[in-house]
Amino acid sequence: MKVTDALLDLLFPPKCPFCQKVQDAPGMCPECEASLPWTDEAHSLRTLEGGLLCAAPLWYEGPVREAVRRFKFHGGVCAAGPLGECIAQAAAERLSGRFDAVTWVPVSAKRLRKRGYDQSRLLAERACRLWDVEPEALLRKVRDNPAQSSLERAEDRWKNTQGVYEAAGSPAGKRILLIDDVCSTGSTLVSAAKALLEAGAAGVVCTAGAFPRPEEEIRGEKGKE
Repeated sequence: MKVTDALLDLLFPPKCPFCQKVQDAPGMCPECEASLPWTDEAHSLRTLEGGLLCAAPLWYEGPVREAVRRFKFHGGVCAAGPLGECIAQAAAERLSGRFDAVTWVPVSAKRLRKRGYDQSRLLAERACRLWDVEPEALLRKVRDNPAQSSLERAEDRWKNTQGVYEAAGSPAGKRILLIDDVCSTGSTLVSAAKALLEAGAAGVVCTAGAFPRPEEEIRGEKGKE
């Protein structure tokens, strides 16, 4: 280990991105690996509008929600590694054989300048590292729309994502895995996938770090209290 690395570890010791507990190495701690709200086989794959498939390994609640928000809005990039690996596993288990290229849902140029990184690109890079490939920049965001998390109504979220993405690079003929951090209504992924398909992509499937839990499950859990 380099002296500078050792000094950084001393000043900024690695923490689990979910529980924030200091640990010896970067990544998810064993306790969180055992206790996080993982989706099961019946809920880890959803069909979005237009038949678009999306897989996700986790429910967007509790420590997962907090970790994703730190990752997106507060510089918590330590979540990229473990979350990207979870995304890769979900894609391998639920979408194997359906893609031969990987890309991500990009942030706008304005948001990239402000944030300093594109969280979905970091997730795609980490996932691809496990497959020994590189993600391709096949989309660009052409309008800096309001953050989806600032909109409560599903109707507003759908309107907010229309026409904000266009194809870049060479998507034609490729079967593409499209990666994002969270899939709630699916509007962002559907809009981005539409741009790829209109540019000639042979097919698009998606993965995200987490899904919100279905309302019927939430009601059922409340009924048990």
